Amino acid sequence: MTTHVAATRSDDPGERTQIIPRQQQHPHHGETQVMPAVRMPITTRATTMAQRHAGWLPRMWPLAVWFVAVLTITLLLSVHSTGPLGAVVTILWTYPVIGTIVGLVGALVTRRRLRRDRLTAADGTVIRSRDRLVVVVPTIGRNDTYPALDRVVHSYITYLPECFPKLRVDVVIEEGCEAAEKIHKLGEISRYIRVVTVPRSYHTVNRTKFKSRANNYAHELRIAQHEDRDDVWVLHMDDDTGVGLDTAIAIARLIEQQRGLGDKACHLAQGILTYPREHARSKLTWLADASRPIADVTVYSAFTGSGHPLGGVHGELLLVRASVEAEIGWDFGPEAIVEDAQFALVFSRRYPGRSAWFAGRCYGASPATVRDFFRQRERWAWGLIGLALDERIPLRDRLYIGYSTFTWVISPLQHIGTILLIGWVLGSFDTVPITLLVLPIWALNMAYAIWLYSEGLRINVSVSRRAKYRWWEGIAVILLVPIFSLMEGIGAVRGLIRYLRGGQQQFVVIAKPI
Repeated sequence: MTTHVAATRSDDPGERTQIIPRQQQHPHHGETQVMPAVRMPITTRATTMAQRHAGWLPRMWPLAVWFVAVLTITLLLSVHSTGPLGAVVTILWTYPVIGTIVGLVGALVTRRRLRRDRLTAADGTVIRSRDRLVVVVPTIGRNDTYPALDRVVHSYITYLPECFPKLRVDVVIEEGCEAAEKIHKLGEISRYIRVVTVPRSYHTVNRTKFKSRANNYAHELRIAQHEDRDDVWVLHMDDDTGVGLDTAIAIARLIEQQRGLGDKACHLAQGILTYPREHARSKLTWLADASRPIADVTVYSAFTGSGHPLGGVHGELLLVRASVEAEIGWDFGPEAIVEDAQFALVFSRRYPGRSAWFAGRCYGASPATVRDFFRQRERWAWGLIGLALDERIPLRDRLYIGYSTFTWVISPLQHIGTILLIGWVLGSFDTVPITLLVLPIWALNMAYAIWLYSEGLRINVSVSRRAKYRWWEGIAVILLVPIFSLMEGIGAVRGLIRYLRGGQQQFVVIAKPI
């Protein structure tokens, strides 16, 4: 625990959080009351979206088609001799196969889960949870991030009360932030909303900074107000990621399923992060982000859904039981800039087998510019490299994150452009491997990469206001896969360079104008 004091809840809308001594807080143990609140109307489109998601399954046949096509082409072009590039490409193009297999297993498990859920639950049925839900939304509070914050907060108070009568939305800001006045006015529109201000003087024992510091402050506040209980759940969201009616239904269903499970009950769960077309300012970055929702359906489903979130989690649509979060906290030290992944690794060690995956979606926004795309990926890579090399975490717990991060960082070396450049230097463009036995592995890796983007685009299109493909989108996302992989690789290499240079960690927050 830190030595700083926490903040109290006020039921008067618009009243700012005040810092008072802990022993004077909340005279009654137990409930933090949520007063009657202004509700926003639910549209027909929201109901239609929930029904549409109920029938969704990841499609596997396109991957099989691409695998057969790529394998056929490589077999036709291959000869029984190899040149100086043979050993190089044999290693580089075979190495990602572990990640490919994990992803395929996750996709198949997801299909099985969704089919099972259809047999055990009435799709679209609104469930009213008896537990309290606290939504935590940390924001840097800049003017260029406020439009997205306004959008997502309205989504919380529109859809979540349908399933959670005991709801509160904590918008966590820094004292003196640029958009503080706007955010406090936003807090006045509904008594579901509480604006929590983190004082400049606040510090943690381990001197944690950035978003982790804000999360830890909100976490200590809940402890002080006796909300660190089994019947309180914390939903972590980013300030550009909203929810829908389908999100509320999926979360409530999962929480209610934990009742009566005893020692088998889950304490952490993760859903699907998606990107509606209308939230994108740049079509290129929107297409490039097609790989992100499919990661939830594959890798995160494989790890988090099996009870061991060793592949990490993302900070959006992260559901944690308050009593468990109270034990772990967010005080990971000043170098923590991927706090969500670090929390997942700690959770895996302390609560093995107690995490879950659910098919609810949240709705985010892709970076507004290519430059922001690079900056975002740079921060992620920078933080994940540090996490993968953090000796304070057991090696077995960070093994997969280390493997996947290394795969990401060396991806520019795997790019066909880089291989051709090396071939030009060596005087040979012959990419025949040292053994043709690896050709099926190459074909699987390539087919999986194409499938990630095409199936991810299908998810993003399905959550968009116009839930139909524009004629060029499906073609463009496949043709641009080499460009997207290079964009991802450049961001990862920039993160590696920042890590090797050392110096002060930085938590880069990109503009969120939509």
